[in-house]
Amino acid sequence: MDKKEKVVLVGVETENNYKYFEESMIELKSLTKTAMGEVVFSLVQKRPQIDRQTVIGKGKIEELQTIVENHEADLVIFNHELTPRQSQIISDALGVAVIDRVQLILDIFAMRARSKEGKLQVELAQLEYLLPRLIGQGKTLSRLGGGIGTRGPGETKLETDRRYIRDKITVIKRELKEVAAHRHRTRQKRQDNQVFQIGLIGYTNAGKSTVLNILTQAQTYEQDQLFATLDPLTKKWRMPEGFEVTITDTVGFIQDLPTQLVNAFHSTLEESREVDLLLHIVDASSPSRQQQEETVLRLIEELDLSKIPILTVYNKSDKIDPSHFVPTLFPSVLVSSKSLSGKEQLIQGIKLNLMEILQPYTLTLTQEKGNLLHRLKKETLMLSSEFNEETQNYLVKGFAQAGSFALRLMESELE
Repeated sequence: MDKKEKVVLVGVETENNYKYFEESMIELKSLTKTAMGEVVFSLVQKRPQIDRQTVIGKGKIEELQTIVENHEADLVIFNHELTPRQSQIISDALGVAVIDRVQLILDIFAMRARSKEGKLQVELAQLEYLLPRLIGQGKTLSRLGGGIGTRGPGETKLETDRRYIRDKITVIKRELKEVAAHRHRTRQKRQDNQVFQIGLIGYTNAGKSTVLNILTQAQTYEQDQLFATLDPLTKKWRMPEGFEVTITDTVGFIQDLPTQLVNAFHSTLEESREVDLLLHIVDASSPSRQQQEETVLRLIEELDLSKIPILTVYNKSDKIDPSHFVPTLFPSVLVSSKSLSGKEQLIQGIKLNLMEILQPYTLTLTQEKGNLLHRLKKETLMLSSEFNEETQNYLVKGFAQAGSFALRLMESELE
């Protein structure tokens, strides 16, 4: 679709959202841009709480109608989740399509999904969102097949037949179960092989894919836009010492992430549940850094990931004055993932964290067992190996996972 849709944004600042209202409106504008829309006007209003029927009240609806006509807008996007009734009333009054923040995010996810699982999860979230909104949507459904809020695998087959949609939801859930089972087997295999796993999490557009790329040369899609990564990607990374670990990139979090998406992307986020270390990537240059940190920490809590050790990586230091930067989360490291020194600092930060998580070992290996050095290098964080000419032995020091063969060797030495 070459021609960008003209979009009017609408937001209401209330007693509940005033702390982050301004930021969420800026974010809504970015989301619209990511969805290939052109924002022609933003209508904001202050009121104690939103109007139950039209969100903004009768007078403002009339004002909005004039704005839509004057700017020849194609679409109105509300920065609030609309009930089916509100959506219908507002759409009838304005005579143009009306969607909310949730539908906009679902639309972007539909654009970004690449894998079979990603596409299925987006379709499931879209159908579950649309099901209660099908009554009286004739006008809106007639524009399906074009425009923001209508993309994705589910849109072309969408019918007003609710039973069709319910059946489709059942089928998708079944397929997702199979995919999740396959993913679980792969994860189990990684765990059985005693591979140390690192997971990347963070607010959308904080630079997770960039971090993954500089460490593993994974060449994932990295772009300065919201939700550039949707499908989880696991890559092997060999640390400078030789220790082989895996790194998994995940979907970015966002303020008011639709519950449909948290549910739909559970298996994606479950990848993070099995990891040994989380790297929380934060955009150090973002004016709303603290609010973004809080959003991610809240979701970490909700997803039951808070028991996992976390290293906060403050990224994009090239966009700020590092001497004035004060971190809010610890342990942390401040880097620019675009620079060579940033990569070194990041690796050093990860290494120090590993030394706290893993168990130290000291081994004396006879010359005949020298072949084990290669295995130790690959499967543990080996810090030194010295050969003693007098005793003809290797003295090896490092850190290893509980139950690893290095620790078993050490135990057998002590017996």
